[in-house]
Amino acid sequence: MPKLPEDIIDRLNQMERRLKALSTAVNTRPAVNEVRPPQQTGSVTVNRPLFRIFDGYAHEIFADDIMTGGLARPWLQLMPPLPTDVAKWPSTTSGTFVTIARCSNPIWQPKMRLAINTAVSTGATGQVRVLVDGSPFGAPVTAGTTFDHLGLIPGDMKTRFGQTMTIEIQAMASGGTVYAQPVLIHGAQT
Repeated sequence: MPKLPEDIIDRLNQMERRLKALSTAVNTRPAVNEVRPPQQTGSVTVNRPLFRIFDGYAHEIFADDIMTGGLARPWLQLMPPLPTDVAKWPSTTSGTFVTIARCSNPIWQPKMRLAINTAVSTGATGQVRVLVDGSPFGAPVTAGTTFDHLGLIPGDMKTRFGQTMTIEIQAMASGGTVYAQPVLIHGAQT
């Protein structure tokens, strides 16, 4: 074996020690991608690893709730129980499109699915449409049929993430009343 200067051998030994120390540190640190039950001491919870995921634009898209457990983000919206009696649904007798229902929701996903049951009074005709922030979302439907649309939310997802959008259900009627009741709404991926 060729003779090497002592300082090179010392350097190699030092590098080997540093690699072992680094390897030990990496292997003993709790993983941030594991779900582990918290350890409790009396009533104080300790050692709660935080779990978060960010998209390519630094938006926090998933996080756990370290205080009580469960999911912190995204918020999962739930529909409230709604009346089944058509007479109690949002309605109009207007001959031009008017807003009969409105809500606001945070933008977490680039797409949305919205389903709306519609009805008409005897002898009436009409249409129902949806606007998101003033822009059409899906095609209008003939009243008495179901509006069911899955599509991109208007606007740039990169700049609108986490902001609030306004959803409007509009209807118009001829010869009676048009009714509309949302029955399903959720975000979706592209």
